Amino acid sequence: MNLEERLIYRDGLMLILDKPFGIPVHAGPGGGPNLEDGFDALRYGFPNPPALAHRLDRDTSGCLILGRHRKALARLGKLFQEGRIEKTYLAVLPVVPEEREGTIDAPLAKVHKHKGWKMKVAEKGDADIQAALTDYKVLSEAEGQSLIAFLPKTGRTHQLRVHSMAAFGAPILGDTIYGDETARQQPRLYLHAARIVVPLYANKPAIVAEAQLPQEFKRIQAVAKWDGRL
Repeated sequence: MNLEERLIYRDGLMLILDKPFGIPVHAGPGGGPNLEDGFDALRYGFPNPPALAHRLDRDTSGCLILGRHRKALARLGKLFQEGRIEKTYLAVLPVVPEEREGTIDAPLAKVHKHKGWKMKVAEKGDADIQAALTDYKVLSEAEGQSLIAFLPKTGRTHQLRVHSMAAFGAPILGDTIYGDETARQQPRLYLHAARIVVPLYANKPAIVAEAQLPQEFKRIQAVAKWDGRL
């Protein structure tokens, strides 16, 4: 994969990539292709390749930030920790929420399964409960489906996927982990990190990067009706 073709933004501290869906950002226990394998091509004169400043799920596409050196990663990590980096995700749901916008406040906990793990809305007595907060807004709807903008205020694993189930009683379209068998009929998980806003420099405007909407999204009628405004 030519990651240079997927570069959205570049400066002396960070790079922002448009990550494709279906590939993990780093190697898992079983090995296999991953995004980090291509980071050496993104050195652009630096002695070392960039490194991940945060993560996206294997099946999520869109804006992914890399730090170009140790000090850059520390600065980006602090911004993420303080919640100062604004992320906007687009998702297609197989339902139309009654409330057009709102906030989902549902803490999460990990569920260990025989063949792995997943996340759930936490219950009393669960271990390692993590606070999780997501704002959302319905952007358009058609044929019983909706396009939703999710703005996570925390960055928990699978946060948007579990919050979709908690708030709307339905998984994100194509979610093979939290959905049913019909999810496998979809070409992908319809979750895309569309925009990211990074206040990286104290005396300059925040950096705004946007990843193009994937072609699979454009074939969904609810997306086709969208006027492009977030």
